[in-house]
Amino acid sequence: MMWTIAAILAASTLIGVVEIPALRKKRQRKEFMVFCSLLLLGSLLGIAQSLRVKLPNPLDLISLVFHPVSKVLYGLLE
Repeated sequence: MMWTIAAILAASTLIGVVEIPALRKKRQRKEFMVFCSLLLLGSLLGIAQSLRVKLPNPLDLISLVFHPVSKVLYGLLE
């Protein structure tokens, strides 16, 4: 388990070392912020999954939102 976390952190660090200097050199501040946010989110989710934390399925949220919409549309089409 500890090796998995170390591997995730090492991969994230390597990705950051490769990508961040180019973004800073081009002065792409917004892209830099988005990149760092997504890299951090991905790293945290990877670590949580390696620790066997129960993560919610994104499809459940999509289904929860669109199920009432589909009922309304089916009701209108009948």
